[in-house]
Amino acid sequence: MSCHGIEILFLGTGTSQGVPVIACDCSVCKSENKFDKRLRSSILVRSDSTTVIIDTGPDFRQQMLTYHVKTLDAVVFTHEHKDHIAGLDDIRAYNYVQRKNMPVYCTQWVEKAIRRDFFYAFAETKYPGVPEMEIIPIDENTSFQIGDIPFHPIKVLHHHLPVLGFRIYDFVYITDANYIDNNEMLKLKDARILVLNALRKQSHISHFNLEQALDIMKYISPEQGYLTHISHMMGLHNEVEKGLPSHIRLAHDGLRIRI
Repeated sequence: MSCHGIEILFLGTGTSQGVPVIACDCSVCKSENKFDKRLRSSILVRSDSTTVIIDTGPDFRQQMLTYHVKTLDAVVFTHEHKDHIAGLDDIRAYNYVQRKNMPVYCTQWVEKAIRRDFFYAFAETKYPGVPEMEIIPIDENTSFQIGDIPFHPIKVLHHHLPVLGFRIYDFVYITDANYIDNNEMLKLKDARILVLNALRKQSHISHFNLEQALDIMKYISPEQGYLTHISHMMGLHNEVEKGLPSHIRLAHDGLRIRI
C-alpha cells in the first residue's frame, strides 16, 4: 500500500441541495444518523506543508469552522455550478489571517463565472474587505503542483458541461459527471482509491446513478472505492451500504483517508 503522507478529508458528500433537503419529510431527510447528513460536496487535501480545498460550495464557511481549518494555501475548482463555487467569498478570512491573495486554480469557464458572480472582488475601486484572489488558469491537459501536492486533471462531462476530476498520486476524485471518454478513462488506470459521484439509484441526465458508478468501479477495479455527491433519493446510508461490494463505501462527511 502506497503512502505519500497526504490526508483527504471529505468536507461534504451531498448533492446541490444537501441532505436533509429543505421541506422534505422523507426517511433520509428525517434520519438521525449522522451519516445521512450531507453538506455540499468538497474535499480538503493536506500534506505536512500544504492545504488545498477542491470546491467552495455554499457550506464552505461551516466546513472550515467544523474542521478547524486554520490555513489554506489554494482553492481548486472542478466546475462553475453554484454548489461548487458559492462559498468563495469566505476566503477573505484567510486573506486577513495570511496577509496574501488566495491562489484560485480553475478553467477559463470557471473564471468567467467567478468574475461574474464575485464581480466586486475585481472592481477597479474595491470596497474594503472583499476577497482577494490570484486566478491561476488550469490547462485541462497539463498537470500542475501546489506546494508538494501534484494534480493531474481528468476531463469528464456533466451532461454537456465540461468538469474536471483530479488524480493525486493513486487517488482519483471525480464529482458531477455522467460521461468519461476512453482516453480520460485511461487516467483512472491503476488508481488505488477512486471517488466517483453517484447521485441516486434512478437514472439522471447529468450524474452517474448508483449502477453506472458501480460499473465504472468494476472496470477500474480500485483497491477502495467511495461514492459521493449523494442525494436523499439514494436511500438511507446504512441500508445502501449493505448492498455494496465490500471494497466500495458511501463516502460521508468527515471521512478521512490517507494516500
